Amino acid sequence: MANERLERYLKYLIKHNGSDLHLKSGSITRIRINGELFPIERTPLSRDEMEELAKAILTAAQYEQLVIEKEFDHSYALDATARFRANFFYQFNGLSIVLRSIPANIPSLQELSLPSTIEEFASFKKGLILVTGATGSGKSTTVASLINRINQTYRRHIITVEDPIEYVFHEEKCIISQRAIGENSHSFERALKAAFREDFDVLFIGEIRSLETMEIALHAANTGHLVLSTLHTQGAVEAIGRIINMFPTEDHDQVRSTLSQVLRGVIAQRLIPDKNDRRMPAVEILKNTTRIADMIAQSRDSEIIDAIAKGENTYGMQTIDQALVKLYQQGYITKEAMLAHADNPSDVQLIIGGVVL
Repeated sequence: MANERLERYLKYLIKHNGSDLHLKSGSITRIRINGELFPIERTPLSRDEMEELAKAILTAAQYEQLVIEKEFDHSYALDATARFRANFFYQFNGLSIVLRSIPANIPSLQELSLPSTIEEFASFKKGLILVTGATGSGKSTTVASLINRINQTYRRHIITVEDPIEYVFHEEKCIISQRAIGENSHSFERALKAAFREDFDVLFIGEIRSLETMEIALHAANTGHLVLSTLHTQGAVEAIGRIINMFPTEDHDQVRSTLSQVLRGVIAQRLIPDKNDRRMPAVEILKNTTRIADMIAQSRDSEIIDAIAKGENTYGMQTIDQALVKLYQQGYITKEAMLAHADNPSDVQLIIGGVVL
């Protein structure tokens, strides 16, 4: 019965192009469409019903782990064409489950409406590339598109370390080894250390959550490998600060020196409602030019955003505000949406008024 109910919910989510299914004990079922939550049933789910839904998704051992640890990440396949990332957690009146839809086909960078500059990132052979943004901003999809671009173009060994695995890649020119924490390895740290014995060229770390993981990522990037990962920051400058501040204060100078050498780029994205009530990405792009590398090494982070803005024509970089202005001028988003998501609305007003900042 629980299986049938879950299948019905997920098929409804797919049919209505929803991104997330929210199941909560004591609450009605909702789905997220274009960033907003909508109810799909009027009757609240009971505690027992939620436990049965969890048992329909998890194995007995996984369910036991959920009960003990009170939260659990998992991936779930409805059929050969529908996959979901599932998060289970207990709250004050019972269990909650959030399932996020993962498209079966990995979209291209062009299909994602991402700037053409980002295609260059797939050609890098070494260094660190970060994709940042808030939860639900499309980071995983952008990374998957970059990885698939590498897969279609170059002959390399790609290792992904994820918790859980989201997009499933089909090998073309590359060997792709996908490892799920908990199923294929006990921890990010163990999987990443093992990668150095597995002859990899490209390493994707699902998310950098610890100092040790960051240390391994920087080491891999510094020893001739290409490393891709995600961070929960709003912009490129914040991402640099997040990395530095993961380390003890006494190590900051050395970390800045290393980061200035290995960082290749940062893609910071936000999903903006367009005029058709859909969402499209506004993307900040940082490339680690010689000038920006000097700023990172010399703790001049406050100057980086200006360097990004001035590198638009020469390097294809752009700030989030420049990205928003382009979307507005191209007719995709309203002026209200542009200003609501801008970092500096007053500056954006001047830009669209023809003032050169």
